[in-house]
Amino acid sequence: MKIAILSVTERGQQLSQNIAIHLPEHEIRQYGYERYPDAQMTLFKSIAEQTLLLFNSVDGLIFIGATGIAVRSIAPLLHDKVHDPAVIVMDEQGKFVIPLISGHIGGANALAELLAERMDAMPVITTATDIGGRFSPDSFAAANGLLLHDLAAAKEVAAAVLHGERVGIQSAYPYLNLPDELTDDVNCRVGICIGTEKMFPVTLELTAKNIVVGIGCKKGTSARQIADAVRFADIPEERITAVATIDIKAHEPGLSAYCQEQCIPLHCFSAEKLNEVQGTFITSDFVKNVTGVDNVCERSAVLCSGGHLTVQKHVQDGVTVAAAEMPMLLDFAKRRTL
Repeated sequence: MKIAILSVTERGQQLSQNIAIHLPEHEIRQYGYERYPDAQMTLFKSIAEQTLLLFNSVDGLIFIGATGIAVRSIAPLLHDKVHDPAVIVMDEQGKFVIPLISGHIGGANALAELLAERMDAMPVITTATDIGGRFSPDSFAAANGLLLHDLAAAKEVAAAVLHGERVGIQSAYPYLNLPDELTDDVNCRVGICIGTEKMFPVTLELTAKNIVVGIGCKKGTSARQIADAVRFADIPEERITAVATIDIKAHEPGLSAYCQEQCIPLHCFSAEKLNEVQGTFITSDFVKNVTGVDNVCERSAVLCSGGHLTVQKHVQDGVTVAAAEMPMLLDFAKRRTL
């Protein structure tokens, strides 16, 4: 995670540095009040203005100080739980860690628990499903890499759980550890559908972020050409988890730029590995003469995903695109980790 720590006192700055030491796996940026110059800090005059600059560019914000200061700083910037970053508050003595917003999807609860464990502090978790040990659709989606779009339906599911109403579940993917609050009975008022059509009067639809896009392109192809080709192939970009190609395209500027813009990893494979992939593919003698393999996009998508093709080879403006779906096993007992 990209995490910004904001502190307004000297003691808070010392704690900020300690937090950075205890979260080495995350990208930490430290910000301090200009009254207390520190070489390790980016200094600010106004915490509200600094928060405005950071809010949409980081995954998490840690405020060190009073909860009220944090609340007033983020209040004008709040959008919704899907888009807002994780925000937590820690008192300057480092005794308590309080998640304020985006506890589940944004990972604030997980970050608070991680920080409390490493800093020997007390996490103060207030979300009803967590403190009651009940099923949370937000937590389940975040832990299993599922996309949640309908916040109103998610609230209906959470409310049904808290009121003891059974919630239905229908899934295109296998699952385990189904909680007592959920049932595979389709005769429920409220339910969750994962990769299936809506089956309940009130349905929370969750989609899997498990599509690998295989791409082949000419030298000098731009990121925009690649993005247009992906859209032309009717591949839902929000579901793309990775891009795959042949190793000779590993440093193609346009392909690298596309992956950076979409914040997805690029996986590259040798022609030898691609030729070993089993399946029926749309072949090209020209591509084989140039690359050593008869199809780059389909073979790389299947190899990277470990699954099956969902979109066969499409050609658009010199770019070839295919998509494969990664197998998934959903686990209702899984918790989000950072």
